Amino acid sequence: MSCILISVSGCKKYIDVNTNPNQPLDVAEAQILAPVEVALSSKLYAGNVAVIVQEYMQVAALNQVAPNAGTYLMYNADMNDDWRTLYVNCLNNLVTLNAKAVADGKTNYAGIAKILTAYCLGTGTDLWGDIPYSQAFKGTANFTPVYDTQKDIYTTIQSLLDGGIADIAKNGTITPGGDDFFYAGDMSKWTKLAYTLKARYYMHLTKAPGYTAATQAQLALTALTNGMQSNDDDFKMAYGGAAGAENPWQQNFISASTIVMASTAVNGFKTRNDPRLTIMVAPATATGLYTGLDQGLSTIGQLEEYSRPGSFYGAAGASNYIVNYSEALFIKAEATLVLSGFSSAQPIYQSAISSHMTKLGVSTTNANTYIASRPLTSANAEQLIIEEKGIANFLSLENFTDFRRTGFPVLPAVKNALSAMPRRVLYPQTEIISNPQPQQSAKLTDRVWWDAQ
Repeated sequence: MSCILISVSGCKKYIDVNTNPNQPLDVAEAQILAPVEVALSSKLYAGNVAVIVQEYMQVAALNQVAPNAGTYLMYNADMNDDWRTLYVNCLNNLVTLNAKAVADGKTNYAGIAKILTAYCLGTGTDLWGDIPYSQAFKGTANFTPVYDTQKDIYTTIQSLLDGGIADIAKNGTITPGGDDFFYAGDMSKWTKLAYTLKARYYMHLTKAPGYTAATQAQLALTALTNGMQSNDDDFKMAYGGAAGAENPWQQNFISASTIVMASTAVNGFKTRNDPRLTIMVAPATATGLYTGLDQGLSTIGQLEEYSRPGSFYGAAGASNYIVNYSEALFIKAEATLVLSGFSSAQPIYQSAISSHMTKLGVSTTNANTYIASRPLTSANAEQLIIEEKGIANFLSLENFTDFRRTGFPVLPAVKNALSAMPRRVLYPQTEIISNPQPQQSAKLTDRVWWDAQ
């Protein structure tokens, strides 16, 4: 009866509306980009699999009795959420963002979408090996996409980066603003990121079948001429630190998680007399000492007797440094080592360390003293470059890739380990059930394609 009291047209409109305003069928590019960037930083770069990789790299340790992730215990179901993050939260939305931006002529958004897609694909393939892409994202047209080979994924990564660079070079008038949490619409920095990522992924293939270190090194050096030029170019996500806006690494290392710093990492700072110790590592609250936990113990210690990351990386209001200028310099140093030897690489290597020290606020005197104590030689050059790169890439998944392709840093054997050091992660149980593929039988110790012996 109430409809009689309103106009006919008003009543008809009320009856015909079947759209949920909380589930829009179409949104603007800005409304896609912002949540994708948050997912990439908080869940892909710093999520569950990232914590497990820190345990593999003996940067983090789990204060639980063995067996656990730190002794290489993993079930396929452990990777369900990480795969969902990669494909649902990140890649699916990025594919949508790119298609919409291309259709709307918003070339800067299209460029960003391609660059972030390349980063996500690189992260996924370096963890799992072969993954779906070319036949994925087709909805009901294909629920069981065949996996692309890792070699093809790497080709796709470079094509996406080239496409992103080309899109940005069109100088579109519409740029992101507050919806771009990384660069606030500074397209020159997005271009520098793309070239730096090109160099990163070129160097991953220095030992891949059919590739040569010299060719990949030259490609990386060429890309880096247009890559990051200073710490201001860092690809980072800043967090406000308030409740609900904490840096995810702060949450990963809170007491309830039982994750603390590993002894290998903490003792490394001490052995090197590294002035970054007091910045990158927090003293244990119970003792005031810098103490890490051994991996694979059969007893549980007191959490507050162990260190956690220092405030620069581990505070609630800290930033995630997903790709940084120091990494670009270390890539340049390694590529130069390949092509021209350690003497030519040394000044670049030293600049790379210095750039990280500067960012952390280490005094010039302390930085120079440390750098002088770590000179390159023909025997140690690759090891020191990769070790120092790993420090500057603190908490990055990239360090697991560098370890697999170079063997550095040298890590001690883990007590009560269930296997040799993992060289990948397992495919998720949800994918095995819904999209069975032959690659899914891979074990933790199986090598991915580029990880040639």
